[in-house]
Amino acid sequence: MTAAHDTVFITGLAVHAYHGVMEHERTVGQTFHLDLTLSADLSEASRTDKHSTTVSYDQVVECATRAFAEKRCRLIEAAAAAVADAVLAQFPRVVDIRITVHKPHAPIPATFTDVGVSILRKRNG
Repeated sequence: MTAAHDTVFITGLAVHAYHGVMEHERTVGQTFHLDLTLSADLSEASRTDKHSTTVSYDQVVECATRAFAEKRCRLIEAAAAAVADAVLAQFPRVVDIRITVHKPHAPIPATFTDVGVSILRKRNG
């Protein structure tokens, strides 16, 4: 039997943090929105219906929020990577994680709907 390719996702997680190149971004901060998609084999959880056999999205939210807001980064790429590293470290069932960081109040002299970055990180080994 091959391993399942299942997904746990969290969309639109609002986190106030102090990331950015501009000084006011690092002092006042702003609310970012995170989308997380985690790949994991959830077949045991499907069979057993036990919370201990899954990747708990409430625990992922807590981990991601802490990792994203813990340190002030100039680039949201670095903040996204901190989330990926923290989630992969805390949740051994997670094979890979895609994180999209939306920065709705980016200091760009233009009208735009959305701006941000999306990164994909895979477990080593």
